[in-house]
Amino acid sequence: MPILVVGSVALDTVETPFNRMDGVLGGAASYFTTAASIYDQVNLVGIVGSDFPREHLDFWRNRSVNLDGLQIQEGQTFHWHGRYHMDMNTRDTLDTQLGVFGDFHPVVPESYTQSPLVFLANIQPELQLEVLQQMPHAQLTVLDTMELWINTARDQLTEVIKQVDVLLMSEEEVRQYTNQSSILAAVRHFFTLGLKYVVVKLGSYGALLFGADGTYFSAPSYPLEEVADPTGAGDSFAGGFLGYLSTVQADASGSFAIDDIKRAVVHGNIIGSFACADFGIGGLTGLTMDDIVKRYGELVRYSHFDPNWTPQGAH
Repeated sequence: MPILVVGSVALDTVETPFNRMDGVLGGAASYFTTAASIYDQVNLVGIVGSDFPREHLDFWRNRSVNLDGLQIQEGQTFHWHGRYHMDMNTRDTLDTQLGVFGDFHPVVPESYTQSPLVFLANIQPELQLEVLQQMPHAQLTVLDTMELWINTARDQLTEVIKQVDVLLMSEEEVRQYTNQSSILAAVRHFFTLGLKYVVVKLGSYGALLFGADGTYFSAPSYPLEEVADPTGAGDSFAGGFLGYLSTVQADASGSFAIDDIKRAVVHGNIIGSFACADFGIGGLTGLTMDDIVKRYGELVRYSHFDPNWTPQGAH
């Protein structure tokens, strides 16, 4: 099942305590597209400037990526410059240059409109709404967002949340949006808006899945000895999540089995772990399904425990 993604495509400058890279392919849509195309076709909607390197376009064309919805306009590609702290979980944005992205309005080509799966990557909520209006027959819609939109466009963001099926948010963003210290209370608030699932991203600690039907699932992270660049790990998580779902069948009503939703979260964690291994999309470019299968098996082994325990003396 092809996946439609709308989001930013960027050329980044990334600094860590150990290295610096300039002109790295970044942006939410870039990470998602590269990750999800390991599983199935991705239909990309975005914008780049005339300075965007052709090698990146050629890379995607050689994968299962449709670029009919990628606008190329005269000017500069969106640029982000960030610096990570020693713990690699926090970062400072040093510079943001919107370039042609500043006037971007997503146009979904006719060939994309039958995409059953839709990922609204982290961009302005009003642009996400524009995409939803062009995709009335989508089977599953997934939303990502960030602190900036919670602070500056809360009403529009709430409108998007009301129209999608799945919300991906970090633990900090969940608390910020709901003003709740308890994640459980916060998630209950989200379900009053009509969501089917909420995935709470815990960074290096994994992810939590909550369902409106009472589902709760804790998916562990894959342990990494070294993190080269955590930029885009969340977008890569979304690529693994929707990428896996593109390979399985929904039921007659268009709903996915809960076991498949759980597996999708595990795939998200796995793909996110690979993304952290190199700068930009480097950790994803040579990734194969065999690599994913290996880490899937390891995560099953790491997180399994004997369910048959009883205290001594119990009958």
